[in-house]
Amino acid sequence: MTRIPTAVHSIPRAAWACALVAFLNAACWSLITPPFQAPDEPSHFAYVEELAEAGRLPSSNLERFSPAEEIVLRDLQQGLVRYSPQNHTISTPAQQRQLQHDLALPLSRKSPNAGVAASEPPLYYALETLPYHLGSSGTLLDRLELMRLFSALIGALAVIFVFLFLREALPGVPWAWTVGGLGVAFAPLFGLMTGSVNSDVLLYAVSAALFYCLARGFHRGLTPKLGFMTGLVIGAGLLTKVNFLGLLPGAILGLLVLAVRARRTSKRTAYHSLALALAMAATPPLLYIGINLLTGRHAYGTLATGVSSTTGKGSLLGEISYIWQFYLPRLPGMHSYFPGILTLQQLWINGFVGLYGWVDTVFPTWVYKVALIPICLLLILLASGLASNRASLRLRLGELSVYGIMCLGLTALVGASDYLEYPLATGSYAQPRYLLPVLALYGAALALAARGAGRRWGPVVGASIIVLFIAHDIFSQLLEISRFYG
Repeated sequence: MTRIPTAVHSIPRAAWACALVAFLNAACWSLITPPFQAPDEPSHFAYVEELAEAGRLPSSNLERFSPAEEIVLRDLQQGLVRYSPQNHTISTPAQQRQLQHDLALPLSRKSPNAGVAASEPPLYYALETLPYHLGSSGTLLDRLELMRLFSALIGALAVIFVFLFLREALPGVPWAWTVGGLGVAFAPLFGLMTGSVNSDVLLYAVSAALFYCLARGFHRGLTPKLGFMTGLVIGAGLLTKVNFLGLLPGAILGLLVLAVRARRTSKRTAYHSLALALAMAATPPLLYIGINLLTGRHAYGTLATGVSSTTGKGSLLGEISYIWQFYLPRLPGMHSYFPGILTLQQLWINGFVGLYGWVDTVFPTWVYKVALIPICLLLILLASGLASNRASLRLRLGELSVYGIMCLGLTALVGASDYLEYPLATGSYAQPRYLLPVLALYGAALALAARGAGRRWGPVVGASIIVLFIAHDIFSQLLEISRFYG
């Protein structure tokens, strides 16, 4: 039991400071974003509500929620405001009185429906039942805000793991770790998501923890303790969100590479550590399957419905071509899936610069053009940072390959998910929030960009990067306010 306090005390103060910034930023986003106007929040709330009130997992992906939630959605005019930037949230005294009256009604809070969230594993939602029950003396909206603040705490945990990853992966320049940590903490999209009820939030945290565990293994060696922790993180990821599967091949490869390296010192320790990691990774999903079978559900729960609907669509080459064009320009000979669209810029870069609410809250067009200037400068600095560290990077090709495969696996999974919606909803998964599980690499890119300015100017450039991100975050919050409040 003494190991946990020791581990907590070993975390640098700068990491705690970055985490505090992340929490406060997410808390601000939770307050300015109207209830149920964050991506898919009604569905995620319905999942928690069913788990907390009925003690069971949702069994349907229909978007007809409990009577208590439905009447609040109606009073908030959620359906009219969503996807309609010209409509703002309720503001008149009469609307407020109606909402307060209906919040006090003794309506049922049970429904087997959880919309798009129904097919997700239960870990995040089980954790969110804690603030849900904590707010039992308040209204449904009180509970929602407590759940949002709990997400903010999870986001702060994600930033701590990003900082610790940078400490392992980029040793020797402590100030650069703070640049990466604060860059993530002030990222507006990260703030929006961690200030809402969405299982993506826990996915960010467990993914950052996974990157940290692997980096620690590559720099300090694989031990039974680290194998246990890495397996535990993988198991938690598998119980958090289906998208974690994209990181899994790279993570398993990383464990295998670490085990091979550990054999040079002790075969027994290497095999023991690897076995612990794999056992811990498999245990939570197996328990989930066992519970489903014992309760008469399909072994994979409602996830089975989603999996069965994704089989047998198109050809493998067609899917590969689609995924390529989902991110990069079309190559000669490829069928054009996105005619007239520069997907890298219009879907991904613009989306990261500013695409909030229900992907319906955007800056004026000129903002996205001007934003290309600092983006290009950061890329130049990143290239300089990579070039100045090329000797050490050459010695770490195995480690970098693992991170690359993890990133490639996630992007391929997101692209494949969008391909399954083609042609009815092309681009529906083209949302940068789906790529935030690689936050650790994003933080590393910012740290390397600052280091790319050299020893003399690096700290100055790092501070400038943070100021830029603070400004981006402030203007993004102002955009969100103008969108919903007029």
